[in-house]
Amino acid sequence: MTVDTNTMISITEANQNFSKVARLVDEHGTAVILKNNTPRYLVIDFSGAEKLFQGKNERIADTEDVLSISERLIQQNREAYEVLAK
Repeated sequence: MTVDTNTMISITEANQNFSKVARLVDEHGTAVILKNNTPRYLVIDFSGAEKLFQGKNERIADTEDVLSISERLIQQNREAYEVLAK
């Protein structure tokens, strides 16, 4: 991923001046927050997030989907879970 150095800000500065982070996102579409001089967090505007995930095979699962999948996996692996619980 290519990062524009103009959009980078330290976590300390972001914590003290979040409006600066918001301005960077408004101007450039993203802001990268550095922790220990390493890119750690990416802040994007909401429409950018929609574009990022649009058309991907991945999707955010509904809570009901997650629960039904979890229940199915527990049933399929009940014996292993019981052994691990001991």
